Parts: sequence; C-alpha cells; structure tokens
Amino acid sequence: MITEHDIDTVIGSTAVDADGDKIGTVSEVYLDDQSGRPEWATVKTGLFGTKETFIPLAQAELSGDGIRFPYDKATVKDAPTIEAEGHLSPAEESELYRYYGIAEGTGDDRGTTGQTTGTTEGITAPRPGTTDDRHEGAVGRDTSGPTTDDAMTRSEERLQVGTEAVETGRARLRKHVVTENVTRTVPVSHEEVRIEREPITEANRGDALAGPDLSEEEHEVTLHAERPVVAKETVPVERVRLSTETVTDQAQVAEQVAHEEIEQVEGDVRPTDRTR
Repeated sequence: MITEHDIDTVIGSTAVDADGDKIGTVSEVYLDDQSGRPEWATVKTGLFGTKETFIPLAQAELSGDGIRFPYDKATVKDAPTIEAEGHLSPAEESELYRYYGIAEGTGDDRGTTGQTTGTTEGITAPRPGTTDDRHEGAVGRDTSGPTTDDAMTRSEERLQVGTEAVETGRARLRKHVVTENVTRTVPVSHEEVRIEREPITEANRGDALAGPDLSEEEHEVTLHAERPVVAKETVPVERVRLSTETVTDQAQVAEQVAHEEIEQVEGDVRPTDRTR
C-alpha cells in the first residue's frame, strides 16, 4: 500500500506493469480530498513522455527503484485521456474507476465503510519541512505560499530531438528496346573466268584433232561466289537490380525553449551594510 510517507519515493520513479515492462515515469501523485492519502499517480508515457496517464495507487507496490502496477502496459496506454491539471473531478474519477475495473470506495480503508471517495488533488514531490497542512489549499508546483516552505521551484524546458522515417521518393527500373546499327567485316570469295592457252603437244594432239576441221561451238563455265549471311540470337548479358544504402547526414534543429529565472525582489527590505 502506498502511503503519504512514500510520495517522495514514488514521484520521479519508474512505473512498470505486472510483467515488469517499463510504462513511464511517475510525474505527480493525487491525494484524496477527505483522507489526504495517495489515490492516483500520473505517469508520463508516449513519445518523449509527452502524455500523462492516470493509474490508481490502490494496488500498487514499491519495487526496487520503481513502482509496480497490477496492469499491463497496453491497458495503461489506452486509459481515458484526462488533463492533469492539479485536481480530479468526481466525474473524472468515476470514469477512471470504471476503466480500471475498481469499485468506487474500495481503495485503502474506505471499502469497509462503503464510503465513496471525494475529488482528488495532485501534488508533486513533497518539499523538506512541509506538513500535512499543505493539502489544504496548496496547489501548483511553487512552494512559496503561506502553506508551504520557504523554497521556490525553478523549471525549464528541455529540447528532446528524435528521428522518424518518412517516405521521400521512389525509384524503379524500366526496360525498353533500343535499336542500333552494328557493322562487321567478313571475308567473301567469288570465282572469276580467265583464259588459259596451251600449245599442241604429242600428249594432247589426239584431243585437239578430234572432231571436224572447222566448226562453231560454245563452252560454258558456272561461276560461284560467297555472300554474307546474317542471323541474330538473343543472349542474357547481365542482371540489374535496385538496392538501398543508409547515408548519415547532420541536420540542425532550432526551437525555442523557455526557462524560469529567480531573482530577489527587495521592495521595502534594505540590504544590510556590513561595513558600517
């Protein structure tokens, strides 16, 4: 059971679910208006911890450096969105009770009397030297009022920068046919006619005197020549594909952040002159 004495430990601790998975960081603790006991905790979840989600403290337990809740991370993530503005209305509290399946009035010792809870008020970590009277009218983070101590909280914004993957374009491969002229040189041969004369000898005399003495005749010779023959075939020559590689560049992000400054306002109080 989380009590008033555990508030310092709870605020700023790591919230884990029933399986031990991290949910987020506890930001504030909300106290019951009637009993003053811790009733709800807000946990920073989401990207960079920008969302605050309410979780009941009735069954939460301190565990090591964190606090364990009896719910899974998904249940907490989908809890009703209620602005953490320092106070819960009865309607908001009833909505949270219904979501977490807790009957109103079952937290702490209220279940024995059947009394339902009133509204709850949120506080940050208690400051050293404060007492329970801070619950009566003390709101906000500054501890400089009449119901708090003599310190003031100075806060500042911190710039948190991350990255996300976005689609910047697409690349594709397209194949088309291109025709070009190719010239090759190939040797070709052909036959040509030439006249050969040979004298009459004893060896060819018989062939020369065969036939009539005078006659008209024709002799024919068939000529041959080579000519180029072209044929084409399709063969694979290479494989082409698209691939990606990651290139890291440096990008500058500029944003305004605010911070608080604390200065002394003297008013009617005059500084003591120690030299006099």
